[in-house]
Amino acid sequence: MRANRNNSIARVACIFVSDAEASYISGSISTPIMNTAALSYIPQRAPFFMIDDVIYAEGAITRTTFVIEPDNIFVDQEHFTEPGLIENMAQTAGAGTGYRALHEQKPRPMGYIAALKNVHIYELPAVHDTITTEAVFLQAMLNFHLVRGKVMVGDKEIAHCEFKIFVTPDSKGA
Repeated sequence: MRANRNNSIARVACIFVSDAEASYISGSISTPIMNTAALSYIPQRAPFFMIDDVIYAEGAITRTTFVIEPDNIFVDQEHFTEPGLIENMAQTAGAGTGYRALHEQKPRPMGYIAALKNVHIYELPAVHDTITTEAVFLQAMLNFHLVRGKVMVGDKEIAHCEFKIFVTPDSKGA
């Protein structure tokens, strides 16, 4: 059954990313965000909303929290599945981007997960667990952003990966 869940990772596709690559890498956003609802920073809506709160966004780093509810579309056998963890990491990156874009008074351009690399999922969180996710923007080149994501339950790392995000050219700099 796990192989079937891993195949569904390819279905995870859409997030928003900012055209302000320099802000991510240089950390030029001077005011960190602390504890705010993520709804205003990403386009996803129920039932595809995989973050609750942005707890930190400064420079290249964004952190979010998410409580796993039993009716979540990525819950199977009382656990949040692999595609949900990947989408949660992607939405965390997107929330940081959305925050930065709004802070800079720019629209959020559209981005897509182009590739996953070094995906390691050590444990699936259970229903009612709170996960804390960190996305770190490592590099931007042309229309691609390299991001590292990490998911924790308490002090325990349960998943991490790197992903490339393709930013659509017609949405950059809008």
